Amino acid sequence: MKHIPPSESRVWSTYVAVGDSFTEGMSDPDPESDDAYIGWADRLAESLSDLARMEHLPFHYANLAVRGRMLSDVVGPQLDRALSMSPDLVSIVGGGNDLLRPSVDTNALMDTIEQAVIRARQSGADVLLATPVDPQQAGLLRPLRGRHAIHAANLFTIAQRHGCHVLNLWGIPALRDWRFWADDRIHLTTEGHRRVALAALTALGHATDDDWATPLPPDHSVTRRQELRAHAAWARQHLAPWVQRRMRGESSGDHVAPKRPDLAPMRPFDDAPGG
Repeated sequence: MKHIPPSESRVWSTYVAVGDSFTEGMSDPDPESDDAYIGWADRLAESLSDLARMEHLPFHYANLAVRGRMLSDVVGPQLDRALSMSPDLVSIVGGGNDLLRPSVDTNALMDTIEQAVIRARQSGADVLLATPVDPQQAGLLRPLRGRHAIHAANLFTIAQRHGCHVLNLWGIPALRDWRFWADDRIHLTTEGHRRVALAALTALGHATDDDWATPLPPDHSVTRRQELRAHAAWARQHLAPWVQRRMRGESSGDHVAPKRPDLAPMRPFDDAPGG
């Protein structure tokens, strides 16, 4: 298949994000809403809006991601809606919920994502993909490292074939620090999302002023006993309810609508990353 090189330092005017809870922005609360989140994609859009403004170009953004969604929804109804908006940039980040399933087929995931990328590229849009974070230090999720590594390698293969940008979360060791993660250990904190937004902007070919990959100073205040208690509390408060939902065939996003279903200009965030 012909290699299509990604654009370098391009300025986009229409960005649409599709995905699950990671792209929806959990757990980066929006101070202007009691039940909404900001997240890395919104923060990236704010930076892209600034870049477009400097070039005297309009900029519009939509975020169709919904928590708990499987890849079939992300590259199905979500991507259908996204491409109907004729974006010049689309981020396709999905498969994380599929990878948690015992019987996941990573080859099938790759094929599904590749077909979605082909559709997006044929529409004229640039594509941003994102690898999983390395779960080496993720406790009970550590046994899934092998399938996550395969998924990351498959994403790079797709990107090379079709000229996509890649947000390489696997290659950011700083994100293995639990201080960047919310209590549920699945979603990033505000600082985590802020750093990911800067990493995404860098992946798109634009320089950033912030040293987003720098690890936090070591924290020696937490004892081994405290760590074990935290693991137990997490399993009780977050893992058990998740398992129960899966057994009932339910999802946390069953009754959640996209937070930004239509293209609109960006409003600034107080702590948005700079471009």
